[in-house]
Amino acid sequence: MNHWHTHIFFGLFGLLMGMSLTFIGFADYGELHRMFIFADLRMLLVFAGAVGLSMVGYLIIARGAKLPRKPLHRGSIIGGLLFGLGWAMTGACPSIAVVQFGGGHLSALVTMAGIVAGVWSYRWAHARYFRWDTGACEV
Repeated sequence: MNHWHTHIFFGLFGLLMGMSLTFIGFADYGELHRMFIFADLRMLLVFAGAVGLSMVGYLIIARGAKLPRKPLHRGSIIGGLLFGLGWAMTGACPSIAVVQFGGGHLSALVTMAGIVAGVWSYRWAHARYFRWDTGACEV
């Protein structure tokens, strides 16, 4: 596959994925809100099922090989909490913000600006104060 065919393929895949997420309601703030307050467990069960299926797939691919254990990074807990807080406040993770914007929700621009500001703030704070090993991630 040459280079522009790859871009077209992934572009069409992304479009189909975004349309699917919108169609089933995963780009809707109300759906996310109902999940976070446990009023509707549909989305939570889908996420749990996806994690479980991914784990099974990973184990099948590994086929009994000893899987590498990585130590818990000190920023993982606070990073996860901040990510979850932002997700609960805006109703979007980074990819869903793009889907929301594609669906005509201009408020997604505020979410995307917050994502950019958060990444920039982390990079600044990390370089100035923390400088811990980020493993495979480059800052």
